[in-house]
Amino acid sequence: MTNKKLLEISKSAMENSYSPYSGYKVGAALLCSDGTVTTGVNVENISYGATICAERAAFLKAISEGKRNFSKIAVAASGDEVPIPCGMCLQVMSEFAGEDFEIIAAGGKGELKTFKFSQLLPNIFNFKSVERKE
Repeated sequence: MTNKKLLEISKSAMENSYSPYSGYKVGAALLCSDGTVTTGVNVENISYGATICAERAAFLKAISEGKRNFSKIAVAASGDEVPIPCGMCLQVMSEFAGEDFEIIAAGGKGELKTFKFSQLLPNIFNFKSVERKE
């Protein structure tokens, strides 16, 4: 699937965002290795800590449907700036994304940036990086 098509899907998903507090809509489209696409949106909560980002929503939805291997994700946002995934989203991605996992991000003014996962989180905290106590 092309980056352009995946980005179109993320922009379409963005319309389902629940963002009454910030007004900042975000949509994500996650391409699974088997070719299926899972979408997610940001869902805000008056208790900001309970808010979930679009990227995590897409990953959690895909995982709940049995998916475990992913190729890339497109993220679109209503704000002017290009939406870079937050640290919490990157940590969730690190569980399933390889170094070459691609992140395509587009802001409301049409600016587009593409990253390899390893560029955004070069020193992954995962099972391999944690000293195991036996």
